[in-house]
Amino acid sequence: MVVATPVLAGYRGIAVPPPQVLQVGVRSQAELQQRSVSATERRYHRNPNSVIPAKYLPRTITYNGNQAAGTVIIDTRTRHLYHILGGGKARRYGVGVGRPGFEWAGSHRVTAKKQWPDWRPPSEMLARQPELPAFVPGGPDNPLGARALYLGSTLYRIHGSNEPWTIGKAVSSGCIRMRNEDVVELYKAVPEGALVIVR
Repeated sequence: MVVATPVLAGYRGIAVPPPQVLQVGVRSQAELQQRSVSATERRYHRNPNSVIPAKYLPRTITYNGNQAAGTVIIDTRTRHLYHILGGGKARRYGVGVGRPGFEWAGSHRVTAKKQWPDWRPPSEMLARQPELPAFVPGGPDNPLGARALYLGSTLYRIHGSNEPWTIGKAVSSGCIRMRNEDVVELYKAVPEGALVIVR
């Protein structure tokens, strides 16, 4: 049995859960530290903003749509998420979206919210990628990142990511991924029951 000590780098200001017991199939911290990483990942850890275009960093913008305050709109074409603030303003974030073959659109309500969620890949994903672990406990090495907002009765979520350099790209199996610091901000602002429109 291996105990993983969460890595704090890149998670400033985010409370990290206590040490987790790694399940079968999950790499040890030593293995994680020894694994080869891409040049993009190395650049990210040296300077997070160096690999994320400025247009995907959060900012408050003028918004002239007719959606009610509190609505979340995800534009998969431009890869932006908008949290409507009211008064002609919205908070805009960059997101990662579904890769070709995994795009979707529709409207759902936020039905659950979780901090440092566990990850259990659905059976469909395990069939496509049998090398994946059946379970990953919540923590910095979890693909769902620091927070998750669950959408309706679907398998889709708005969640953080342990690969923030993928923001602005079409890489997921349909979930909407954000930087951890951004999803923590959204998590605080968006209640259960909020309307999410994906288009």
